[in-house]
Amino acid sequence: MSETRFEPWNDPQAQPLIQFQNVTKRFGEFTAIDDQTIDIYEREFFALLGPSGCGKTTMMRMLAGFEAPTEGRILLAGQDIAPIPPNKRAVNMMFQSYALFPHLSVWDNIAFGLRRDGMARDGIAARVEEMLKLTRLEKFARRKPHQISGGQRQRVALARSLAKAPKLLLLDEPLGALDAKLRQDTQFELMDIQEKTGTTFVIVTHDQEEAMTVASRVAVMDHGRIIQADTPDRIYETPTSVYVADFIGDVTILEGTARRAGAGYEITFAEGQPTLYSEYDVALADGAPCHLAIRPEKVSISAEKPADRRNALSGKVLDIAYLGNISTYHVALPSGQVVKAQTANTQRLSRRSFTWEDPVWLSWTDTAAVLLEG
Repeated sequence: MSETRFEPWNDPQAQPLIQFQNVTKRFGEFTAIDDQTIDIYEREFFALLGPSGCGKTTMMRMLAGFEAPTEGRILLAGQDIAPIPPNKRAVNMMFQSYALFPHLSVWDNIAFGLRRDGMARDGIAARVEEMLKLTRLEKFARRKPHQISGGQRQRVALARSLAKAPKLLLLDEPLGALDAKLRQDTQFELMDIQEKTGTTFVIVTHDQEEAMTVASRVAVMDHGRIIQADTPDRIYETPTSVYVADFIGDVTILEGTARRAGAGYEITFAEGQPTLYSEYDVALADGAPCHLAIRPEKVSISAEKPADRRNALSGKVLDIAYLGNISTYHVALPSGQVVKAQTANTQRLSRRSFTWEDPVWLSWTDTAAVLLEG
């Protein structure tokens, strides 16, 4: 029996857990959040992604109750949360610094919130054991935070945040303090724990790879606005703006004008350069300015001009980035524009096919590029 995909945002019957309704947040003259409306669903792992100062942390702080909207409403399970103080909300927050009590053991750190809520001793013990098991920390229960690794401290903070079974867990750059390898491992642990508990997670991050790995949906933000909120694959493959295409992953963006041609568009982009062709689901007026966004892994590099492709440009190899599993070639066109092409290093490199200054041809299929207006 095939498992149905988890996509409540496509179900008109699904009730959102969180609703931002025309939310604006100002600090004096500065607008941090600008009239934003977004729904987040139960059991989602939702990522707020963007550069510093884009408003993602303000969105999270309003959910936690540390900030109040200047205009608009935030609903949690259909209830306006504005009058509810932070400690009474069914929301918990995990900070980047973990904020563990250094003098308490791992066990007592996890139990802290439960004790403060006056839970019975038996109940506390059972819940802490459950959290230790969930985060694979049973062996470290009696240790103090300074006696365990950074990754383990991160899991203690997570266990403590989940102990009170919040409806919603907010994670503020939770993996920022970990090194790259550990961060990667921890991303999968986070996903696993989120799935097991069924808790809704909202994560704030500026790390696009992290957001794309863990999230069911990613909201890409800029200047207090959500530019696009969608599944990671759609954000990457079908960005709705040049900003999103450029922010996520590696991309070459060519600026030109579009004219209808058969099932797609012909794009004129630089004097003396051949016309490009794109079949992409977008409606553009003849002669309209456009941007063609093309991912390097969709660009082929060859010594000869390919006979079977309409999109073919000649250039010279300017730079080569060798990343182990792939090589990225930066190829300069006669117009000065640089286009990136990627090849997978499936065999051990004895000698590269192309090297610096080599003349090469770049090509891609009619449907490989994303055509955007403007």
